[in-house]
Amino acid sequence: MANVEFSFGGGKPGMPNFGALKSRFLSILIAVVIFILLLASTTSIPTGHVGVLTLFGRVTGDVLPEGIHLINPLKSVEKMTVQTQSRKESASVPSKEGLTLSLDTSLLFRLDRDKAAQVLRTIGVDYAEKIVEPELRSAIRGTTASHSANDLYTNGRELVQQQIKDDLISKLAPRGVIVEDVLLRDVQLPPLLKASIEAKQQAEQDALRMSFILQKEKQEADRKSIEAKGIADFQKIVAQGISPQLLEWKGIEATEKLASSQNTKIVVIGNTKNGLPLVFEPK
Repeated sequence: MANVEFSFGGGKPGMPNFGALKSRFLSILIAVVIFILLLASTTSIPTGHVGVLTLFGRVTGDVLPEGIHLINPLKSVEKMTVQTQSRKESASVPSKEGLTLSLDTSLLFRLDRDKAAQVLRTIGVDYAEKIVEPELRSAIRGTTASHSANDLYTNGRELVQQQIKDDLISKLAPRGVIVEDVLLRDVQLPPLLKASIEAKQQAEQDALRMSFILQKEKQEADRKSIEAKGIADFQKIVAQGISPQLLEWKGIEATEKLASSQNTKIVVIGNTKNGLPLVFEPK
């Protein structure tokens, strides 16, 4: 068999070139390290979020907007949503009279992107559970306690809803949470109280309906009175314009028209009142 000799980069025949292998290995290692550093230095912030930078557990205060960013590979990114969030609260709350009501409430809120670093530093990513929900419960109880059950069940709900919203804004806005709206979804009163309020509302509606009917009847009576007065005035004016001479003249005109017709006539003489004959046309 023939002997096979290996030669790498000018080395001795049959021996590998370790210098070339080492150089190639170092190049690959450097490329891998650079690739890993690039991956560690690149972060992507999704839509509706911000990225709060931390260095060894300390919040730096830097906040990244949506998109792709190059950062210090030693820093970490805490992604926090700034989209609208919702919290629902169902609780038994007191009214001004001391009654217990069941109230279902919804809160719409979102994180203030300009205060995201402050929220992460002072509260944490679970700020909704730590401050939003407790403040919502407190605002609901504090507001309902100053209003009657009738207010919560009727048109006073808008006022209660606005007061809860104002209370939450004053407490949550400085903490970095923006309150968008408060919705009172449902109010459940004790059955007897609910029936009493509904009966009162029905009585008020009946009173308004009767007042409308009476007002309409009065307007109709006024209209008829004005119409009757107009007819009476008309008859008075007409009566004043009719004289015996006018009636006699109209009688003469009627007699002439009847006498000039070609039909058979019956003439009665002897009308001593006005001297006019009576002319009839038999059918």
